Amino acid sequence: MTAVLARPAPARPALRRDRRRWAWGLAALAAVGWALAAALAGDVVNPAGGAQFGRFAAAALSPDLDGALLGVLGTAALVTVAYAVLGTALALLLGALGAVAVARTTWGRRRLGWAAARGALAVPRGLHEAVWGLLLVNVLGLDPWVGVLAIGLPYGAVTAKVFADLLDEVPRGPYEALLAQGAGRVAAALYGLLPPAAGGLLSYAFYRLECAVRSAVVLGLIGAGGLGYQLALSFSSLRWPQVWTCVYALALLCLAADVAGRAVRRRVAAPRRRAGVLARDRVLTAAVLGSLAAVAWSWWFLALSPASLVSARTREQAGYVLGAAWPPAGDGDLLREVGRLAVVTVQMSVLAVAVALAGAVLLAGVAARPPGAGPGRALAGALVRAALLLLRAVPPPVWALVFLFVLLPGVLPGALALGVYTLGVLGRLAAEAVEEADDRPRAALTALGARPAGRWLYGVLPQATGPVLAFALYRWEVAVRDTLLVGLLGAGGLGALLASRLAVFDWPAVTTVLLATIALTLAVDLVSDRARRALR
Repeated sequence: MTAVLARPAPARPALRRDRRRWAWGLAALAAVGWALAAALAGDVVNPAGGAQFGRFAAAALSPDLDGALLGVLGTAALVTVAYAVLGTALALLLGALGAVAVARTTWGRRRLGWAAARGALAVPRGLHEAVWGLLLVNVLGLDPWVGVLAIGLPYGAVTAKVFADLLDEVPRGPYEALLAQGAGRVAAALYGLLPPAAGGLLSYAFYRLECAVRSAVVLGLIGAGGLGYQLALSFSSLRWPQVWTCVYALALLCLAADVAGRAVRRRVAAPRRRAGVLARDRVLTAAVLGSLAAVAWSWWFLALSPASLVSARTREQAGYVLGAAWPPAGDGDLLREVGRLAVVTVQMSVLAVAVALAGAVLLAGVAARPPGAGPGRALAGALVRAALLLLRAVPPPVWALVFLFVLLPGVLPGALALGVYTLGVLGRLAAEAVEEADDRPRAALTALGARPAGRWLYGVLPQATGPVLAFALYRWEVAVRDTLLVGLLGAGGLGALLASRLAVFDWPAVTTVLLATIALTLAVDLVSDRARRALR
């Protein structure tokens, strides 16, 4: 008789506490406490502005629907769309060229050249579009190229980085085959890497268009025209019904961009097939052709002239600004002020992301679209999603002006303005993370009789925590750049110092502030990247 020995069950790996995550978590709590203490230090409330804030809030229910105003806003919306389309087109062109130049595949083992190329992108993407707009106005005047370049240059640097990462992730077989046939690295990348990555590139291109619409609105606040300019005019004259009309027009424009961009990304993520073979998607084809037509129309509508970029006046003014801005100012008083306000900028961004993250966690479950939801649940979700859309449709400077009614200038109004705006973005991303979570744990808990709160805490929240925290860290990088924007309107930080130096044309000091901003942005990017790695 043969004895059968039972095979011992494999030992389960012991769960280990990741000390890096605990360290990052404690550091984040300490940073939030530090920022909150700074924001609440001293007097922060402005009692005299309460009545004005009440009139502003009450006007939300009675927007101005005068026909003349609606006609002006319709024309302004076309200007905003034209800036967004042409800015995105320029960004995609620069991104496609830059991606080949900064991809790891192009450089091979030459890490020094790759690092130098990546480092060159840090300068244009380290400055907010509004800062680019203010600088370009001093060179080009009120030419429409200001809005196009202010969007295209920083977006082009960001797009080049993203496109390069997409190119590095595609299969390298066709690329290596072209190299073996004697093709150069650039040609091999163009014909061996771009076609397989086309779907991801197209999806990201339409996402950039959504972002460009919001950036075009921000540029309007500093005089570039469009809906942002009309909003600034109504706000400065305290015509609150007109302000809310502009806000609702912005929300509709952002909604159209979000819906169109999401539809394109979904088609790219799930390509159509016929008999198991990929088929041409007519919707995507129409979207691409429509985008090309929109570029041609925008060029005509804004009456762009390439000659204005190379005119004698432009060359003279550019030479003057560059000559006056270098070398940067290095006196001790300015450097101490830059250091102090850099700390304020970090505090403002940390508190803004903390506010947005807390709100996103509270609203994500309601904003998500669960399958089989009843009419009451669907209505609540639609209302929350509409509120999030309204929050991100209004630019951060406008929120800063609203909070400055009832708060004194400092960390708190800037942080709340950025936090409310970031909540609109992060709340949407968190809701999408909840929608994409595996439904099996929640279904198992339902079968065991768990209550809705228990199903959310133990079946959904653990899956969504990682993606939501990663999104929050990414938004922290964006918030640091946006602090410059709210600071330009008096909310504090490096933006306030930049505005005061620009007002007196102190170009060496402007250069110093911009260099400090770029260095701060790079430092935050590095810390955020390390934190995201610890979450993986």
